[in-house]
Amino acid sequence: MFGFIFKTLILQRRPIHLETNLVRCLQTLPVTTTTSSKPTDQQPLTVSYLTNSWGLSLEEAISASKKLKIENTENPDSVLQLLTSHGFNKSHIARLISKNPRIVLADPEKNLKPKIEYFQSLGVSGSDLPALLSSTKNVLTSSLKNTIMPSIDFLKGFLQTDENLTRVLLKASPVIGRNMEKEMIPNINTLRAYGVPEPHIMRLIFLAPRSIFLRIDLFEKMVDAITKKGFEPTSKSYLLAITSMTKLSKSTWEKKKEILMNFGLSEDEFYLAFKRQPMFVLTSVKKMGILMNFLVEKLGLKPSDFVRRPNLFLVSFERRIIPRWSVIKLLKSKKLLEMDVDVGLSLAVSSMDFEKKFVIPYMDKTPEVMRAYQGGA
Repeated sequence: MFGFIFKTLILQRRPIHLETNLVRCLQTLPVTTTTSSKPTDQQPLTVSYLTNSWGLSLEEAISASKKLKIENTENPDSVLQLLTSHGFNKSHIARLISKNPRIVLADPEKNLKPKIEYFQSLGVSGSDLPALLSSTKNVLTSSLKNTIMPSIDFLKGFLQTDENLTRVLLKASPVIGRNMEKEMIPNINTLRAYGVPEPHIMRLIFLAPRSIFLRIDLFEKMVDAITKKGFEPTSKSYLLAITSMTKLSKSTWEKKKEILMNFGLSEDEFYLAFKRQPMFVLTSVKKMGILMNFLVEKLGLKPSDFVRRPNLFLVSFERRIIPRWSVIKLLKSKKLLEMDVDVGLSLAVSSMDFEKKFVIPYMDKTPEVMRAYQGGA
């Protein structure tokens, strides 16, 4: 039954476009557009200036030149100087221009500097400042008073401290300018209605702030499906389930489920593993296929091993799975281990427990065990 609910929910899900409903109160900037299909022919100054002074690649400069025309470099020079003085490097600048070329012609003193100083006043500093401001399309061209400050003030009122606010902004900068009251509060109220404690709601905002802006009806269906599966609203796994489902598209979810079912898991076993470790479904499709092929085909593990230990998907294949299997294989070849050792368990236990059982006791008589453990050879 739960599988049907999840399938229905994911089929109905749409990608989360965080900028679709952004309040766009853009200040008027002196931007001249061009309809030329050959910007390099008609705007040599724009292209050459962006490549030589701003450090854009030729392709990036040509793309930007389709949306603006630079006839005088005095103002753009001032904009560039302001950005670089606040830590923007070539990568930040290229990202910023690709998202919003009109930045080049903005008024640095009236439009840009006040916004930069505002975010600095919130505690966003160092490399975090250019990273934040270059990751969002309209933050530097939106109205500080009418768009940015209202959304930040609302979010800060909920998160209580500048430190908490900064953490969320760096994880999900597109939330800046969103209508918090209309988009965020209904989903928070849904969590409250299902019994999720306030500290856990705040933790969810830290873990996956974008999830709080999922379309209201889809968010409620997702929370309802997770609850019906048996997740406890007061548990950490409840939040992890929301985080995982928010990040996965329908096609990716189905692809990962298909991979595991092709290796022998039933659909019920897939959902049981998800309940035990909701984050395992965030493992990449490529890694999931490689890991399953190795563990099932080479080591002979069974579907039940993955259902009991879905954390195996979260550890490093190269740095954990291979070295541990190399140790076990070596000890077996020297007849120092029972042949029916639980391989799945040995791969899942903590490093300390593994070393106590499979490495330390054999180091004196079998020095190769340390080489195998360190190099996976």
